[in-house]
Amino acid sequence: CYGSFAGATRTSKACLNGRIAGRSPVSFMNNQKQQKPTLTGQRFKTRKRDEKERFDPTQFQESIVQGLNQTGSDLEAVAKFLDASGAKLDYRRYAETLFDILVAGGMLAPGGSISDDLTRTEFCLFTAQEDLETMQAYAQVFNKLIRRYKYLEKGFEEEIKKLLLFLKGFTESERNKLAMLTGILLANGNISAAVIGSLFNENVVKEGVSAAFAVKLFKSWIYERDINAVAVALRKVSMDNRLMELFPANKRSCEHFSKYFTDAGLKELSDFARNQEAIGSRKELQKELQEMMARGDNFKDIIAYVREEMKKTSISEQLMIGIVWSSVMSCVEWNKKEELVCEQSIKHLKQYSPLLKAFTSQGASEIILLVKIQEYCYDNIHFMKAFQKIVVLLYKADVLSEEAILKWYAEAHVAKGKSVFLEQMKKFVEWLKNAEEESESEDEEEN
Repeated sequence: CYGSFAGATRTSKACLNGRIAGRSPVSFMNNQKQQKPTLTGQRFKTRKRDEKERFDPTQFQESIVQGLNQTGSDLEAVAKFLDASGAKLDYRRYAETLFDILVAGGMLAPGGSISDDLTRTEFCLFTAQEDLETMQAYAQVFNKLIRRYKYLEKGFEEEIKKLLLFLKGFTESERNKLAMLTGILLANGNISAAVIGSLFNENVVKEGVSAAFAVKLFKSWIYERDINAVAVALRKVSMDNRLMELFPANKRSCEHFSKYFTDAGLKELSDFARNQEAIGSRKELQKELQEMMARGDNFKDIIAYVREEMKKTSISEQLMIGIVWSSVMSCVEWNKKEELVCEQSIKHLKQYSPLLKAFTSQGASEIILLVKIQEYCYDNIHFMKAFQKIVVLLYKADVLSEEAILKWYAEAHVAKGKSVFLEQMKKFVEWLKNAEEESESEDEEEN
């Protein structure tokens, strides 16, 4: 009974609400049935991503090998074939396979060997004639290929790095061809000098393979360009100070390096290495000198240390005065205001004038110091007005002679700030000349 009553009550309420809304109870109840939640809209199938293609270079290798066998030793035809094949074959995916075939005739296994069960070609770099002209022609093939398909550039450099690690797996003739090719590619800018880092691997260093390879490489590189271009490329990737690593640890000396490459006909490379070692020694010397100044060591000890280092490293006084000047000027924090830095520099240099005097015993050293002062004042704009005062101070401290100042003024100055500094020095130079003339007149009267 209670259930019937409750149901009736709910129906009565619904009827009442229906009337209020202006609808009949029947239509209200029908609407309630129609308002059941339903799924609307069009159903789409989830789109599946394309499955990644399995890496299988076999078919790619067969296509390249077949094309190379057809073109044979005609490198112009090879270049055209590679250019056209890039539109059909996946060079991006199989770049390593492509370069392996062009260099060695087939895919290389770790260590540099070629798998016998795979297709290979006899028309490749390793089977070509061992001469510079042929290697230049092969370099053009690679150059055209990379220029046409720019995305291969990075992969090609990685390939060369890998090949250099595999040197022990190649014959001497194959290594020679690869060395000449690498030198030409470096000269043409197709690869960076960073690839040389692979030659420092212990496995290829310990048996002398790296050094012998480097001889051929640098000969072809220098032949194509010059030692200055080589030096710039090496410095760009911080390889200029690592060439000693071509030899085992017990042979890493400048003397051994110099003799090895000089005997191989690469004296310019030996001279470059000696120069790099000298630069390194000078940097270490300057660093130690700055630390001694920072500690406040007395000048007697500093001078003794510097002179000992000059003997050890064969540094001339002309080079040393430049190092001393740089050290003196870098051991203090300069004021940023032009009107204050002049006074600060005079006070500082007056303190260090005995140190500068110890390394200006020759006229050439004095001229070098004057040029260093000129360049420093020009490069550090707050010192532009301090130049004349610095020179006068060092003249009074017997660091600079009047002969050196007059020669600098007349002919030995450099272009940096020339007009400004000559104008600053004009009155002082005139005074020096007058004093010199008066001195000569007095000498004549005495005679």
